[in-house]
Amino acid sequence: MTEDRPMRLYDTARQAVVPFEPDELVTMYTCGITPYDATHFGHAATYLTYDVLQRRLRDRGHDTRCVRNITDVDDDLLRKARELGVHYLDLAAGEIARFDADIEALELIPSFSEPRATSAIADIRGFIGMVLDRGHAYTAGGSVYFDVGSWPSFGEISHYDRDEMLRLAAERGGNPDDPNKRDPLDFVLWQPSADDEPAWDSLWGPGRPGWHIECSALALRELGTTIDLHGGGSDLIFPHHECESAQSEAATGEPFVRHWMHQAMVRMDGEKMSKSLGNLVFVSDLRKEWDTRAIRLAALAHHYRSPWEWTDEVMPTAAARLDAWIAAGTGDGALAETRAALDEDLDTPAAVAAIDAAAKRGEGVSTAAALLGVVI
Repeated sequence: MTEDRPMRLYDTARQAVVPFEPDELVTMYTCGITPYDATHFGHAATYLTYDVLQRRLRDRGHDTRCVRNITDVDDDLLRKARELGVHYLDLAAGEIARFDADIEALELIPSFSEPRATSAIADIRGFIGMVLDRGHAYTAGGSVYFDVGSWPSFGEISHYDRDEMLRLAAERGGNPDDPNKRDPLDFVLWQPSADDEPAWDSLWGPGRPGWHIECSALALRELGTTIDLHGGGSDLIFPHHECESAQSEAATGEPFVRHWMHQAMVRMDGEKMSKSLGNLVFVSDLRKEWDTRAIRLAALAHHYRSPWEWTDEVMPTAAARLDAWIAAGTGDGALAETRAALDEDLDTPAAVAAIDAAAKRGEGVSTAAALLGVVI
């Protein structure tokens, strides 16, 4: 039985902290990795957020079913494989293994499923057919494009104006200058493959799927038409999640996501931590020096919606905190405060502070710490 006090979470689309009151089974979809490089701390922070959310939902009496996809056919992956002179699936396999080792070490709740985009080509072709049949897509130049002009609610997740959407589309692979598009914001559902890229047959010619359609098809296949909560980094709000939502609802005629939840960026050297910039802290490197529970605490000391800067003090501070919690021993200290903090927009910093205070008073804090995934 769930608790009387509702959980409240910020919804990106509604731009407010609102009650999150799902049924007993909570369906969740979190955008996963494009496996062309190792897991960095920004990835870890994102997946730890949804891990703690699941822990609290289960503590409240829910069952959770979280799907995290693997984008194993994508422009970035194909580009990196070309640079290295290796097969794209060989590159993906190695990076997926590294990612899995990091996730297992951080003791994340296992995903309900981890479907790969290449497993869903038939689903993707069928999905594109539905969008075309409903009049929300068109073919041009060997590609299939979603027609944003046919979708009046386009932009209602991000709330960005057209200029900002065009800027982000250009920055994040949207190719607004494509001459085959009716509107620069139209986005690819299916595209011809280059000579050295994988290709699958389709009614629109041999090619490969666009980025956004992969998650729509996988979410529909794994979780059904409407998902309780969809997450990912805040850099996915546009274009990825905006486009994903539009094409999904265009295909099915039903709401796609009840609640949108996004993780803020971890920054380093004044910029977001990202593969393209190379300003990365790799989880695999941190694991060589630090207790993985401290790595977890390094992320959870910051609220998921607040960007923050990585410094050399992050890990020593987290390690000292872990030592204090371990020294306090087992017990239920700060449990009520931790539950209340997590129910108020997953306020992990408040939960951490409450556990710190209880440990300082000499109370055992193992039960509260376990809600954050820290086993003492």
